[in-house]
Amino acid sequence: MHNIDTIDKLLKDELAAKETYQQVLDKFREDASLGSADYLQPIYEDHKEAVSSLQERAVQLGGTPTEDSGVWGTWSEIVQGGANLLGQKAALMALQQGEKTGADDYEEALQDPDLPADVRSLIETKLLPAQQSHIRTLDRLYDAAA
Repeated sequence: MHNIDTIDKLLKDELAAKETYQQVLDKFREDASLGSADYLQPIYEDHKEAVSSLQERAVQLGGTPTEDSGVWGTWSEIVQGGANLLGQKAALMALQQGEKTGADDYEEALQDPDLPADVRSLIETKLLPAQQSHIRTLDRLYDAAA
């Protein structure tokens, strides 16, 4: 059960990320002057894929994967709502903070000696490297934003 709880926490992070990126992409597409949608779409797709992978692992372990981002999702909506009002740099900063939180949660999960090998491998080879790549992309976008 412990492993399912770990996966559930990571899944909530990914669901919140997916929801937040969808909101930002919608906003950036509405306002073409913001222009980062092309760079953010692949990150959104990565989070969608991560949700799918984690849901699959939860089912394999006998759990029922959450479909609710919970408190993180509510928090991300509040932060993103504020960022939408404040503009592109604030939105990018909010996304970056979310990515850093997600990376920290993956690092924390890797400290668990009881984490199943397939989940460990998924985090080490795919999910955590993706988070780190997202942070670098957001750094570049933030630096380039007006």
